[in-house]
Amino acid sequence: MPRIDELLRAARGQTEPGDAEALLAHALGRPSSWLFAHGDAEPEPQALAAFEALLARRRAGEPIAYLTGRRGFWRFEVRVGPATLIPRPETERLVELALERLPRDVGLALADLGTGSGVIALALALERPRARIDAVDASAAALAVARENARELALPNIRFHLGDWFTPLAGGRYDLIASNPPYIAEDDPHLQRGDLRAEPRAALASGPDGLDAIREIAGGAVAMLKPDGWLLVEHGWEQAAAVRGIFAMAGLVDIATEQDLERRDRVTLGRRAAG
Repeated sequence: MPRIDELLRAARGQTEPGDAEALLAHALGRPSSWLFAHGDAEPEPQALAAFEALLARRRAGEPIAYLTGRRGFWRFEVRVGPATLIPRPETERLVELALERLPRDVGLALADLGTGSGVIALALALERPRARIDAVDASAAALAVARENARELALPNIRFHLGDWFTPLAGGRYDLIASNPPYIAEDDPHLQRGDLRAEPRAALASGPDGLDAIREIAGGAVAMLKPDGWLLVEHGWEQAAAVRGIFAMAGLVDIATEQDLERRDRVTLGRRAAG
Protein backbone atom coordinates (compact mmCIF):
# COMPACT_ATOMS: atom_id res chain seq x y z
CA MET A 1 0.00 0.00 0.00
CA PRO A 2 1.55 3.38 -1.00
CA ARG A 3 2.20 6.01 1.65
CA ILE A 4 0.60 9.45 1.57
CA ASP A 5 3.80 11.22 0.54
CA GLU A 6 4.28 8.72 -2.30
CA LEU A 7 0.71 9.18 -3.49
CA LEU A 8 1.07 12.95 -3.53
CA ARG A 9 4.40 12.81 -5.36
CA ALA A 10 2.89 10.66 -8.11
CA ALA A 11 -0.33 12.67 -8.36
CA ARG A 12 1.30 16.10 -8.57
CA GLY A 13 2.51 15.30 -12.05
CA GLN A 14 -1.03 14.52 -13.22
CA THR A 15 -2.94 17.63 -12.17
CA GLU A 16 -2.61 21.29 -11.23
CA PRO A 17 -0.67 22.45 -8.14
CA GLY A 18 -2.66 21.93 -4.95
CA ASP A 19 -5.26 19.65 -6.54
CA ALA A 20 -3.64 16.42 -5.38
CA GLU A 21 -3.55 17.60 -1.76
CA ALA A 22 -7.16 18.82 -1.86
CA LEU A 23 -8.47 15.59 -3.38
CA LEU A 24 -6.52 13.28 -1.09
CA ALA A 25 -7.57 15.25 1.98
CA HIS A 26 -11.19 15.01 0.81
CA ALA A 27 -10.93 11.27 0.21
CA LEU A 28 -9.46 10.78 3.69
CA GLY A 29 -11.87 13.18 5.42
CA ARG A 30 -8.91 15.14 6.79
CA PRO A 31 -7.68 18.74 6.47
CA SER A 32 -4.86 19.26 3.98
CA SER A 33 -2.48 20.17 6.81
CA TRP A 34 -2.88 16.63 8.18
CA LEU A 35 -1.26 15.17 5.07
CA PHE A 36 2.06 16.87 5.63
CA ALA A 37 2.26 15.74 9.24
CA HIS A 38 1.42 12.13 8.32
CA GLY A 39 3.31 11.55 5.10
CA ASP A 40 4.31 8.05 6.16
CA ALA A 41 0.72 6.93 6.82
CA GLU A 42 -0.94 4.42 4.50
CA PRO A 43 -4.55 5.18 3.53
CA GLU A 44 -7.21 2.52 3.79
CA PRO A 45 -8.03 0.75 0.49
CA GLN A 46 -11.45 2.42 0.29
CA ALA A 47 -9.93 5.91 0.69
CA LEU A 48 -7.23 5.09 -1.86
CA ALA A 49 -9.85 3.99 -4.39
CA ALA A 50 -11.88 7.16 -3.76
CA PHE A 51 -8.78 9.31 -4.28
CA GLU A 52 -7.88 7.59 -7.54
CA ALA A 53 -11.44 8.06 -8.82
CA LEU A 54 -11.40 11.75 -7.91
CA LEU A 55 -8.03 12.21 -9.57
CA ALA A 56 -9.31 10.62 -12.76
CA ARG A 57 -12.33 12.92 -12.81
CA ARG A 58 -10.08 15.92 -12.29
CA ARG A 59 -7.85 14.85 -15.19
CA ALA A 60 -11.01 14.68 -17.29
CA GLY A 61 -11.66 18.36 -16.53
CA GLU A 62 -14.16 18.29 -13.65
CA PRO A 63 -13.63 21.34 -11.39
CA ILE A 64 -11.95 20.71 -8.06
CA ALA A 65 -14.77 22.53 -6.24
CA TYR A 66 -17.37 20.16 -7.70
CA LEU A 67 -15.25 17.13 -6.76
CA THR A 68 -14.94 18.19 -3.12
CA GLY A 69 -18.37 19.84 -3.04
CA ARG A 70 -17.03 22.82 -1.11
CA ARG A 71 -15.44 26.22 -1.74
CA GLY A 72 -14.30 28.95 0.63
CA PHE A 73 -15.72 32.46 0.28
CA TRP A 74 -15.52 35.52 2.51
CA ARG A 75 -15.33 34.17 6.12
CA PHE A 76 -17.04 30.84 5.51
CA GLU A 77 -17.19 27.75 3.32
CA VAL A 78 -20.16 26.80 1.17
CA ARG A 79 -21.52 23.82 -0.69
CA VAL A 80 -21.24 24.04 -4.46
CA GLY A 81 -22.24 21.73 -7.29
CA PRO A 82 -22.91 21.56 -11.02
CA ALA A 83 -26.07 23.67 -10.58
CA THR A 84 -24.07 26.64 -9.27
CA LEU A 85 -21.15 28.78 -10.30
CA ILE A 86 -17.94 28.27 -8.39
CA PRO A 87 -17.45 31.32 -6.11
CA ARG A 88 -14.41 33.39 -7.02
CA PRO A 89 -12.37 36.02 -5.15
CA GLU A 90 -13.53 38.77 -7.54
CA THR A 91 -17.02 38.54 -6.09
CA GLU A 92 -15.67 39.29 -2.61
CA ARG A 93 -14.88 42.76 -3.96
CA LEU A 94 -18.57 43.21 -4.77
CA VAL A 95 -19.41 42.28 -1.17
CA GLU A 96 -16.84 44.75 0.19
CA LEU A 97 -18.26 47.60 -1.88
CA ALA A 98 -21.80 46.76 -0.82
CA LEU A 99 -20.88 46.72 2.87
CA GLU A 100 -19.26 50.15 2.55
CA ARG A 101 -22.73 51.49 1.65
CA LEU A 102 -24.68 49.63 4.33
CA PRO A 103 -24.71 51.05 7.86
CA ARG A 104 -24.48 48.59 10.73
CA ASP A 105 -27.32 47.87 13.15
CA VAL A 106 -30.00 49.19 10.81
CA GLY A 107 -32.96 47.29 9.40
CA LEU A 108 -32.12 47.27 5.69
CA ALA A 109 -33.81 45.67 2.69
CA LEU A 110 -31.30 44.07 0.29
CA ALA A 111 -31.57 41.91 -2.82
CA ASP A 112 -29.14 39.48 -4.45
CA LEU A 113 -30.10 38.69 -8.05
CA GLY A 114 -28.85 35.43 -9.53
CA THR A 115 -27.74 34.18 -6.15
CA GLY A 116 -26.38 30.77 -7.27
CA SER A 117 -24.80 29.13 -4.23
CA GLY A 118 -25.88 32.19 -2.23
CA VAL A 119 -22.47 33.60 -1.39
CA ILE A 120 -23.31 37.30 -1.83
CA ALA A 121 -26.53 37.01 0.20
CA LEU A 122 -24.76 34.90 2.83
CA ALA A 123 -21.93 37.39 3.28
CA LEU A 124 -24.33 40.34 3.53
CA ALA A 125 -26.54 38.47 5.99
CA LEU A 126 -23.53 37.57 8.11
CA GLU A 127 -22.11 41.11 8.22
CA ARG A 128 -25.46 42.93 8.51
CA PRO A 129 -27.59 40.64 10.70
CA ARG A 130 -30.42 43.18 11.01
CA ALA A 131 -30.86 43.34 7.24
CA ARG A 132 -33.43 41.31 5.32
CA ILE A 133 -32.03 39.83 2.13
CA ASP A 134 -34.12 38.57 -0.78
CA ALA A 135 -32.08 36.13 -2.88
CA VAL A 136 -33.37 35.28 -6.36
CA ASP A 137 -32.37 32.63 -8.89
CA ALA A 138 -34.04 31.11 -11.94
CA SER A 139 -32.63 27.66 -11.08
CA ALA A 140 -34.49 25.59 -8.48
CA ALA A 141 -31.41 23.38 -8.14
CA ALA A 142 -29.18 26.36 -7.38
CA LEU A 143 -31.68 27.68 -4.82
CA ALA A 144 -31.66 24.32 -3.07
CA VAL A 145 -27.89 24.62 -2.65
CA ALA A 146 -28.19 28.22 -1.43
CA ARG A 147 -30.86 27.31 1.11
CA GLU A 148 -28.68 24.52 2.48
CA ASN A 149 -25.76 26.93 2.80
CA ALA A 150 -27.91 29.41 4.71
CA ARG A 151 -29.08 26.61 7.00
CA GLU A 152 -25.53 25.43 7.67
CA LEU A 153 -24.41 28.96 8.50
CA ALA A 154 -27.51 29.59 10.65
CA LEU A 155 -28.45 32.75 8.75
CA PRO A 156 -32.22 33.18 9.08
CA ASN A 157 -32.43 36.66 7.53
CA ILE A 158 -32.42 35.48 3.90
CA ARG A 159 -35.53 34.68 1.89
CA PHE A 160 -35.10 32.68 -1.31
CA HIS A 161 -37.20 33.24 -4.43
CA LEU A 162 -37.44 31.27 -7.67
CA GLY A 163 -37.70 33.38 -10.80
CA ASP A 164 -36.03 35.76 -13.24
CA TRP A 165 -34.34 38.80 -11.74
CA PHE A 166 -36.99 41.16 -10.29
CA THR A 167 -40.06 39.09 -11.22
CA PRO A 168 -40.54 37.40 -7.80
CA LEU A 169 -39.82 40.69 -5.98
CA ALA A 170 -42.70 42.72 -7.41
CA GLY A 171 -43.69 45.49 -5.02
CA GLY A 172 -40.42 45.38 -3.10
CA ARG A 173 -38.16 48.36 -2.46
CA TYR A 174 -34.51 47.97 -1.58
CA ASP A 175 -31.69 49.93 -0.03
CA LEU A 176 -29.20 48.00 -2.15
CA ILE A 177 -29.35 45.48 -4.96
CA ALA A 178 -26.30 43.36 -5.77
CA SER A 179 -25.74 40.91 -8.59
CA ASN A 180 -23.07 38.74 -10.15
CA PRO A 181 -25.03 37.99 -13.32
CA PRO A 182 -23.93 36.11 -16.43
CA TYR A 183 -21.72 38.48 -18.43
CA ILE A 184 -19.76 36.40 -20.95
CA ALA A 185 -20.60 36.66 -24.65
CA GLU A 186 -22.34 33.55 -25.96
CA ASP A 187 -19.59 32.80 -28.49
CA ASP A 188 -16.65 33.55 -26.19
CA PRO A 189 -14.04 30.77 -26.56
CA HIS A 190 -13.29 30.92 -22.82
CA LEU A 191 -16.57 29.05 -22.27
CA GLN A 192 -14.84 25.96 -23.68
CA ARG A 193 -11.81 26.19 -21.40
CA GLY A 194 -10.96 25.23 -17.84
CA ASP A 195 -13.64 25.06 -15.17
CA LEU A 196 -16.05 27.14 -17.26
CA ARG A 197 -16.73 24.05 -19.39
CA ALA A 198 -18.48 22.38 -16.43
CA GLU A 199 -20.27 25.38 -14.92
CA PRO A 200 -23.94 26.11 -15.79
CA ARG A 201 -24.03 27.95 -19.13
CA ALA A 202 -27.06 30.03 -18.13
CA ALA A 203 -25.09 31.49 -15.22
CA LEU A 204 -22.15 32.43 -17.45
CA ALA A 205 -23.31 33.66 -20.87
CA SER A 206 -25.78 36.43 -21.68
CA GLY A 207 -26.35 37.43 -25.27
CA PRO A 208 -24.01 38.34 -28.13
CA ASP A 209 -22.02 40.85 -26.05
CA GLY A 210 -22.56 39.30 -22.61
CA LEU A 211 -24.57 42.28 -21.38
CA ASP A 212 -28.21 41.21 -21.82
CA ALA A 213 -28.68 40.34 -18.13
CA ILE A 214 -27.02 43.56 -16.98
CA ARG A 215 -29.31 45.56 -19.25
CA GLU A 216 -32.36 43.87 -17.75
CA ILE A 217 -31.16 44.33 -14.17
CA ALA A 218 -30.23 47.99 -14.64
CA GLY A 219 -33.43 48.69 -16.55
CA GLY A 220 -35.55 47.48 -13.63
CA ALA A 221 -33.41 48.75 -10.80
CA VAL A 222 -34.64 52.32 -10.41
CA ALA A 223 -38.21 51.14 -9.83
CA MET A 224 -37.01 48.66 -7.20
CA LEU A 225 -34.58 50.88 -5.31
CA LYS A 226 -35.45 53.26 -2.52
CA PRO A 227 -34.27 56.86 -3.01
CA ASP A 228 -30.47 56.89 -2.54
CA GLY A 229 -30.45 53.09 -2.93
CA TRP A 230 -27.53 51.46 -4.72
CA LEU A 231 -27.14 48.94 -7.54
CA LEU A 232 -23.84 47.01 -7.70
CA VAL A 233 -23.06 44.61 -10.55
CA GLU A 234 -20.02 42.46 -11.24
CA HIS A 235 -18.89 42.29 -14.87
CA GLY A 236 -16.01 41.45 -17.16
CA TRP A 237 -12.93 43.65 -16.98
CA GLU A 238 -13.39 44.96 -20.54
CA GLN A 239 -17.08 45.82 -20.07
CA ALA A 240 -16.83 48.72 -17.63
CA ALA A 241 -17.50 51.56 -20.07
CA ALA A 242 -20.46 49.73 -21.61
CA VAL A 243 -21.94 48.96 -18.17
CA ARG A 244 -21.57 52.58 -17.07
CA GLY A 245 -23.48 53.58 -20.19
CA ILE A 246 -26.22 51.07 -19.41
CA PHE A 247 -26.49 52.44 -15.86
CA ALA A 248 -26.74 56.02 -17.14
CA MET A 249 -29.45 55.07 -19.63
CA ALA A 250 -31.38 53.47 -16.77
CA GLY A 251 -31.37 56.76 -14.84
CA LEU A 252 -28.84 55.94 -12.14
CA VAL A 253 -26.45 58.62 -10.84
CA ASP A 254 -23.05 58.69 -9.12
CA ILE A 255 -21.96 55.89 -11.44
CA ALA A 256 -18.45 54.51 -10.92
CA THR A 257 -16.41 51.41 -11.64
CA GLU A 258 -14.20 49.77 -9.00
CA GLN A 259 -11.31 47.39 -9.60
CA ASP A 260 -10.59 43.97 -8.16
CA LEU A 261 -7.37 42.88 -6.44
CA GLU A 262 -5.71 42.39 -9.83
CA ARG A 263 -6.51 46.02 -10.69
CA ARG A 264 -9.01 45.07 -13.32
CA ASP A 265 -12.35 46.85 -13.70
CA ARG A 266 -14.76 44.47 -12.01
CA VAL A 267 -17.75 46.13 -10.29
CA THR A 268 -19.88 49.04 -11.49
CA LEU A 269 -22.22 50.80 -9.11
CA GLY A 270 -24.83 53.50 -9.34
CA ARG A 271 -27.38 55.20 -7.11
CA ARG A 272 -31.03 56.09 -7.49
CA ALA A 273 -31.32 59.84 -7.02
CA ALA A 274 -33.04 61.04 -3.87
CA GLY A 275 -35.48 63.27 -5.69
